[in-house]
Amino acid sequence: MTTTKALVCDGCGQEASAEHIARRLQRLEWTTRYRPVHINTLLLGAFSPQEERDFLYAPSGEFRGEAALLLDALGISTAGKTAEAVQAEFQRAGFFLTHVLECPLDTNAGQEAEAAALLTKRLETVATRIRRSLKPKRVVLISQALGPSLEKILTLELGCPMVLDNGKLFEFDSPEPENAVARLRKALAMEIAFTKGFARTSWNGTSGRSLAGHGEQSK
Repeated sequence: MTTTKALVCDGCGQEASAEHIARRLQRLEWTTRYRPVHINTLLLGAFSPQEERDFLYAPSGEFRGEAALLLDALGISTAGKTAEAVQAEFQRAGFFLTHVLECPLDTNAGQEAEAAALLTKRLETVATRIRRSLKPKRVVLISQALGPSLEKILTLELGCPMVLDNGKLFEFDSPEPENAVARLRKALAMEIAFTKGFARTSWNGTSGRSLAGHGEQSK
């Protein structure tokens, strides 16, 4: 008697049906189209959204849920624009969105403990991808679901600083995400201003200062 080994998705580590793989490849294609050559800010969530309308890179351009919140936080308006125009603006600004699990969480893995285990299992793989392939200037954590893994994440070698909300996550999946939107907008404005100032002082031969005052965790 032979047994069939379950196929595991390389984007999330979950057992994958043919439908799951097809959805994974479709979202990967949409995302890759708008990956910046040089990533300034990598926005890292826990799970890719269940609904296509919440997925930033979907061509439908509905921009609901996570997608709408991110665009609001980053000051990118969707009014009178096509999906392609909005996504291209996001790309030109050097932003890139990805998730620890690049696929939606399967309903069978919906229990909190199972979801946390999946996230923990993927962290080293994601850290390697960030350090060797994506190479952003900074990483921003945008999911409440990453909270139980935050201590572990802070020990990872990402190759760049991590922007935090006074030592915490920017919880875009919390009951009141508007607060996270406002705080991320402020944090990024301060961090970018500091980065520009640091570049100027470095050019003049003077040293910069720590980013700790801006809520950024240096690795």
